Amino acid sequence: MTDSAGIPGGTAAAGGGGSRPPRSRRRRLLRWVGLGLAFLVLAGAATGWWLYNKLDGNITEDTSAAAELRRYERDRPAHFAGGAQNILLIGSDSRSGYDNARYGQDEGTQRSDTTILLHLPADRRSATAVSIPRDLMAEIPACLKADGSRTGERFAQFNWAFQWGGAACTIRTVEKLTGIRVDHHMVIDFGGFKKMVDAIGGVEICLKQPMDDPEAKLRLAAGRQTLQGEQALGFVRARYSLGNGSDTERMERQQQFLGSLVKKVQSNGVLLNPARLYPLLDAATSSVTTDPGLASLRGLYELVRGIRDIPTDQVKFLTVPRQPYAGDPNRDELVEPDAARLFQQLRMDKPVTVAPPPPQPEPVPEPVNTIEPPEVAGAEAATEPADPTDGGTAQVPAPVPTFTGTTAGTADCR
Repeated sequence: MTDSAGIPGGTAAAGGGGSRPPRSRRRRLLRWVGLGLAFLVLAGAATGWWLYNKLDGNITEDTSAAAELRRYERDRPAHFAGGAQNILLIGSDSRSGYDNARYGQDEGTQRSDTTILLHLPADRRSATAVSIPRDLMAEIPACLKADGSRTGERFAQFNWAFQWGGAACTIRTVEKLTGIRVDHHMVIDFGGFKKMVDAIGGVEICLKQPMDDPEAKLRLAAGRQTLQGEQALGFVRARYSLGNGSDTERMERQQQFLGSLVKKVQSNGVLLNPARLYPLLDAATSSVTTDPGLASLRGLYELVRGIRDIPTDQVKFLTVPRQPYAGDPNRDELVEPDAARLFQQLRMDKPVTVAPPPPQPEPVPEPVNTIEPPEVAGAEAATEPADPTDGGTAQVPAPVPTFTGTTAGTADCR
C-alpha cells in the first residue's frame, strides 16, 4: 500500500501533515480574530466613554453662587500670586435627602458644620488646610437668601453665613475675614462624606482614650482602628464626648482624620486599584456641589493631579488663631496679630510651618541671689550674620512663621 504522504501534492503535503489548516481557513481565522479584537477595543472605548460621562454627569454645578459672586466682583480681593489656588471646603449639616434624614428633622435650612480653606501654592509642593471655627464671630455681608430676599450686614456667628446665603455668602464672609481670594469651592453633606469613606475601605485613626458618644451613636475603644463611613461621620462630628467639649478639639479630630484620609488615598491600595478607585470617584462626584470651574471630571482631575504627589509631611492642617470671644465665652474671636500674619502668608503665597503645641513647663522654684541673664531673642527672631561688605546693614529675610498644627505625615499613635 502506498502512503499518501509520499505522493507529491497529496493531502499531507497540502495540509502540512494534518497540523495546519488550509491557507483559506487560516485567513478566515485571522479575520475573525481581528474582528474580535476590534470589537473589544470599541467596546472598551464605549465603556470608558460611558463611565466618563456618568462620572462627569454626577457633579452638581453651583450656578447660583457663581452669579452672586459676579454681582460683587468689585468688592472681592484681588489675586496676589499667580498659579496659587484657594479652595473653600464646606461640610453641610443639611438633613434633606434620604442619607441625611436620620440625623435630624429637615427644617429647610443648613449650616456649615465644617469649613476649611485649602491653599495650594503655585509650585504645588505643599498644601495648607486652615479650619475656620463655626462659632467664630465675623462680619457677614449682605447676602441673597434662597427665597430671593436679602439679608443685611451683621456681626454674627460664622456658620450663619451658609444658612442665610449658602456658598456665596460663606465665600464672601471668608474673603472679608482673611483678604484671601477664594478661587473654587466644594460643598459635601453627611451622606456624601460616608460614601467616600466607605469607597476607600475605611480610614485608620488612633484614639488615645475610649470614646462613648450616645448622640453620635458611637462607641470606640482606645487605640488604632479603622472607621467606616457611619463611624467616621460620628468621629468628626462628636463634640461633647471627648476632651473639654470645645469646637477647637473637634476641629483637631477632623484634621487628624483628614490627615489619615490623605495617606489612604495616596496609597497604591486606592489610586492604583480600579476596584477601589472607581467607587471613590463615583462617590466623590455624586456627593459634591462645586463652582463651574470644578464641575467636571476634567476640572476635578486637574485639581487632584496637582496635589497627589505632595509629600504627606507637607500637607499641613491648622486652625485660625482663636480665643474665647470677649462678649460670649461660648463663641470665638481671632487672635491678633497672629491671624493677620497667617492670612498675609497665604495671600502672598508664602510658606508657613506647623508644629504641635509646646508641652506645659513644670513649675520650678525661683533661683535666689542670681543675676538675670540678658534678654535672648526667640527662635523666630534668629537672623543670619550680616554681610560685612555693606557695613552690617543688610536686610535679613523674615523667618517662616510657625503656627500650632499638624501634618498628614504625623503619626497618630505614639
